[in-house]
Amino acid sequence: MKSAVLERTAVWALTPNGVQLARIIADGIPGCTLFLSQKLETTIPGAVRFARLKDEVGRQFTGFSRHIFIMATGIVVRSIARGLAHKTTDPAVVVCDEDGQFAISLVSGHIGGANALARKVARTTGGLPVITTATDVNRVPAIDIIAAENSLTIENPDAIKSVNMSLITGNPIFIYDPLGMVAHRLPHDQVIASAVDALGRSDAGIFVDHMCLDLPPHVLVLRPGSLVAGVGCNRGTDVEEIRDLLVETFATNRLAISSLRTIATVDLKADEPGLLALAESLNLPLTVFTRDRLKEVAQVPTPSTTVEKHIGVKSVCEAAALLATHRGRLIVPKQKTANVTVAVAADACISSASDPVDRST
Repeated sequence: MKSAVLERTAVWALTPNGVQLARIIADGIPGCTLFLSQKLETTIPGAVRFARLKDEVGRQFTGFSRHIFIMATGIVVRSIARGLAHKTTDPAVVVCDEDGQFAISLVSGHIGGANALARKVARTTGGLPVITTATDVNRVPAIDIIAAENSLTIENPDAIKSVNMSLITGNPIFIYDPLGMVAHRLPHDQVIASAVDALGRSDAGIFVDHMCLDLPPHVLVLRPGSLVAGVGCNRGTDVEEIRDLLVETFATNRLAISSLRTIATVDLKADEPGLLALAESLNLPLTVFTRDRLKEVAQVPTPSTTVEKHIGVKSVCEAAALLATHRGRLIVPKQKTANVTVAVAADACISSASDPVDRST
């Protein structure tokens, strides 16, 4: 999940004509911050003035999810080069000429949204969007766009190119997609619904599930947010102990931590520092339930008389995990240390490649 800060757009200009176009773009695209050269004799409330473009870009590049540069493409390339990391994390970069004739999608066209941003800028300026990504040019779907639109985490982004190349060339794509999240978005004459062990039979494969399996490197692994971890702990438990049990539970049961959607617990722990720190470190919400709600879960595998004595419910981690799913099922019953309990549940719509509880026995 992106923070509110990262949803903003930076618009950069070096010349008077660039400033005029920047103002037009800012009027058409809400949430823009203007960055203007100090050499310009202009006063725009809220605009940030900079002395040297490359230095200011270096300070601001990762603080915005989108950048629009009104200047020559070569200047932009040299200014952003050091800030580029990977196409799955780089912000979108669009370059415009001063007349607004062209809006060029330069960096992070798909996942970062530069292609869509270039089209939006072109509509605002009356210009032409320049899109060079192969899937767009060939008018075929891009798997990274489909993944982003379905909130799927891309585990091995290097495999994107194999899938997109097959989409361009028309070659078959084997796919394991029990959720039906991806297959229907791909050309039906290319997609072959597949068992897990058949994914390596073509040059491109897609696996959509929360299980961690040994797959060929060219198989693209997409993780749905299908899992919930129910957590209980003693007051004052260190975040390290909670995290260690959570990570161990997922690893032992071959579950992807990137499929974890939320951490669930009882409302008595809503202010527990260790739980709050864990949720923050994983960039996940903490979902809390009242004891009355937890009591509604009548059947749990491992009820605790001790917990019932102290807070009035037979289960925290298992009951909370089940409540936080979409009519889900418990796939890992209560695991515990001296101070922590963890259970994992999956949404009812999830049809996993195998049962993780069975795998751990």
